Amino acid sequence: MAVQPIRLFGDPVLRTPAEPVIDFDKELRTLVDDLFETMLDAPGRGLAAPQIGVGLRVFTYHVDADEHGHLINPTLSFPDDEEQFGEEGCLSIPGLSWDCRRRRNVVARGFDMHGEPVTLTGSDLLARCVQHETDHLDGILFVDRLDPETRRLALAEIRDAPWAATVKVSPHPTYGRAL
Repeated sequence: MAVQPIRLFGDPVLRTPAEPVIDFDKELRTLVDDLFETMLDAPGRGLAAPQIGVGLRVFTYHVDADEHGHLINPTLSFPDDEEQFGEEGCLSIPGLSWDCRRRRNVVARGFDMHGEPVTLTGSDLLARCVQHETDHLDGILFVDRLDPETRRLALAEIRDAPWAATVKVSPHPTYGRAL
């Protein structure tokens, strides 16, 4: 297990949809361990594989002592139309947060690192986390979910963030994917 560098807003890997996991092998288990260790070190409530430069549909979460784990190849469904509106941040947009609208309840289906089926049912913070991390796997950042005025203000704050100047063109290989 190793703490990995977290990719920041502006890195093209964050806007590239991740590929489904096919091989449930030792490499995948190492990735899950690295994601969990990196997430806890940051510290954060969730971390998706693209945030450490790996284009696979995997994320970890740690909402509290009883709500933590990982999910591979997630699909989401929503048992109702109830929404929540509250503060959200992202390890790829460090030090900044804005109020974001999400569904209050979610059912996530996927697999664990051994290929066993998993169903995760969550509300409130866990639901927000699962939706946020699944968005990462689809190349969507939570700033895309903000209302237009808040999004405009958020992008201005991001441009002025001290770390933003360090992300001009990704130094990471794009493996032939369009930027």
